[in-house]
Amino acid sequence: MVFSSELIENAVAELSRLPGIGQKTALRLVLHLLKQEEAAVNKFGEAIIKMRREIKFCSICGNVSDGEVCSICSNPSRKQETVCVVENIRDVMAIENTQQFNGVYHVLGGVISPLDGIGPDELHIGQLVERVRKGNIQEIIMAISPTIEGDTTIYYLSKRLKDFPVKITTIARGIAFGGELEYADEMTLARSLANRLPLESYVHNGKED
Repeated sequence: MVFSSELIENAVAELSRLPGIGQKTALRLVLHLLKQEEAAVNKFGEAIIKMRREIKFCSICGNVSDGEVCSICSNPSRKQETVCVVENIRDVMAIENTQQFNGVYHVLGGVISPLDGIGPDELHIGQLVERVRKGNIQEIIMAISPTIEGDTTIYYLSKRLKDFPVKITTIARGIAFGGELEYADEMTLARSLANRLPLESYVHNGKED
C-alpha cells in the first residue's frame, strides 16, 4: 500500500497492529479521524493513553479495575462465597452480560498449555488456592472453555483444591467442546451457568465422550 504521507503511513501501521484490523481497515479509520475536529481526536487519544497508564488489576480477583479492588469484589451485594473461575478478563465481561451471576470471579490469566510454554506457575492458581484457604468460599465454579487445555486446567485445579471443604462445579456443556467461552451467546452461557454440574459428573461425562 502506497501512502502520500509518512504520518498517515505510521498511523495506519500502528492501528493495523490491533487484532482483526488489516491495513485497509486501519486506513479507513485514519481517514475518518482526519475528518474529525482536532479536539475530538485529542479526546480519543487521551482516553487510550489514560486507560493504559492508569488501569489496574484487582488485588483480589485479577479483573481490570480503576482502583486496587474492582467494582465486583467491592460490591456488598455480590455473593463473596461463590467464586467463578475464568480464563481471562473477556470471559468476566461475557458472563456479566448475561446478568445471571451474582458471585465474584477469579481470573487465571490463561489455561495450562505445555505446547505454548504455559504451566501452572504462569497462571494465578496459587492466588486462587490462597483465597480458598483464607476466605469463606463455599463454591468454586469452573467457567473455563471446554477445550483440551481448559479441561487440563480444570483437572489440575480440582487436584489443588481437593483437600478444602469447598464445592467444585463446572458450567454445563451447553458450550460446544472446543468452543471459546467469550464467543458463546448470552442465553447459552446463562443456561450453562444455571445448569452447572458437580465436577465429578463433568469428568465422568468427559471420559464417556
